[in-house]
Amino acid sequence: MTEPRIRTVQCISPGGLHRMAYKEWGDADNPKVLVCVHGVTRVSDDFDHMARALCESHRVICPDVVGRGRSEKLRNALYYQIPQYVSDMVALLARITAQPAVTAVDWFGTSMGGLIGIGLAALSDNPIGKLILNDVGPVLNRGALLRIGDYIGQLARFQTFDEAARYIREISAPFGPHTDDEWRKLASNVLRQDQDGLWVRHYDPALAVAFKSVTPDSLEAGEAQLWKAYDAIRCPTLLVRGGESDLLSHQTAEAMTQRGPKAQLIELPGIGHAPTFMHADQIAIVQNFLAG
Repeated sequence: MTEPRIRTVQCISPGGLHRMAYKEWGDADNPKVLVCVHGVTRVSDDFDHMARALCESHRVICPDVVGRGRSEKLRNALYYQIPQYVSDMVALLARITAQPAVTAVDWFGTSMGGLIGIGLAALSDNPIGKLILNDVGPVLNRGALLRIGDYIGQLARFQTFDEAARYIREISAPFGPHTDDEWRKLASNVLRQDQDGLWVRHYDPALAVAFKSVTPDSLEAGEAQLWKAYDAIRCPTLLVRGGESDLLSHQTAEAMTQRGPKAQLIELPGIGHAPTFMHADQIAIVQNFLAG
């Protein structure tokens, strides 16, 4: 099946219930499952190219993390944090692994999606079979986090799609070289029209609340927790780093090859944060790793 099905799963936060939407590609009975989770301001549609390429061999599940895309918003913005996202993914994985044939799922996570993957793969009795981390690790550059937080908090509204698309292309330049059509796709994934007909980004602006609460002390404590989680991972792990990434340093990436799951490292030259995996050569990296 080359077109996705849009489904939802009910999740819970301390503020109440919410629904998380996800796209499902491929044979719903295929026991080989790949879950793909996007970055902090992106959406499930970012994986359309990769999902089409992989859906003959895998059932590909691409959720919109709560507050993004087709998913509902949280009632309390303070819960837009990794522990809540991990909880939501546990609800999704419970549905997926309810089929007796599904004994494990593979995980592909870009940036925030990779942090969620680290959190899940560190848990005892987790179902993660293979883990792919796209340009993220336990140590995150503070300057890059401030850049991303500033971007999230900007309430940009545009009169036309083309104007909005130019903005998305400009702030997404670290993604690396793409054709005009690919940039248009990357923009359309994250843009929608509001009630006034203006073009806005397809996420809850309240996501910025959690970023504004970050301090040097909390960032240091978070790094320690992430290293502890990373060191607990036991599944085969692949780390892909954009060679020009300002979020994940080469030094951190190298350290990740020496401890915990001792990730295999692939660095992509000429790309920053983060590789989009829209291109055949990048998709082949995933195919080869999953094939073992």
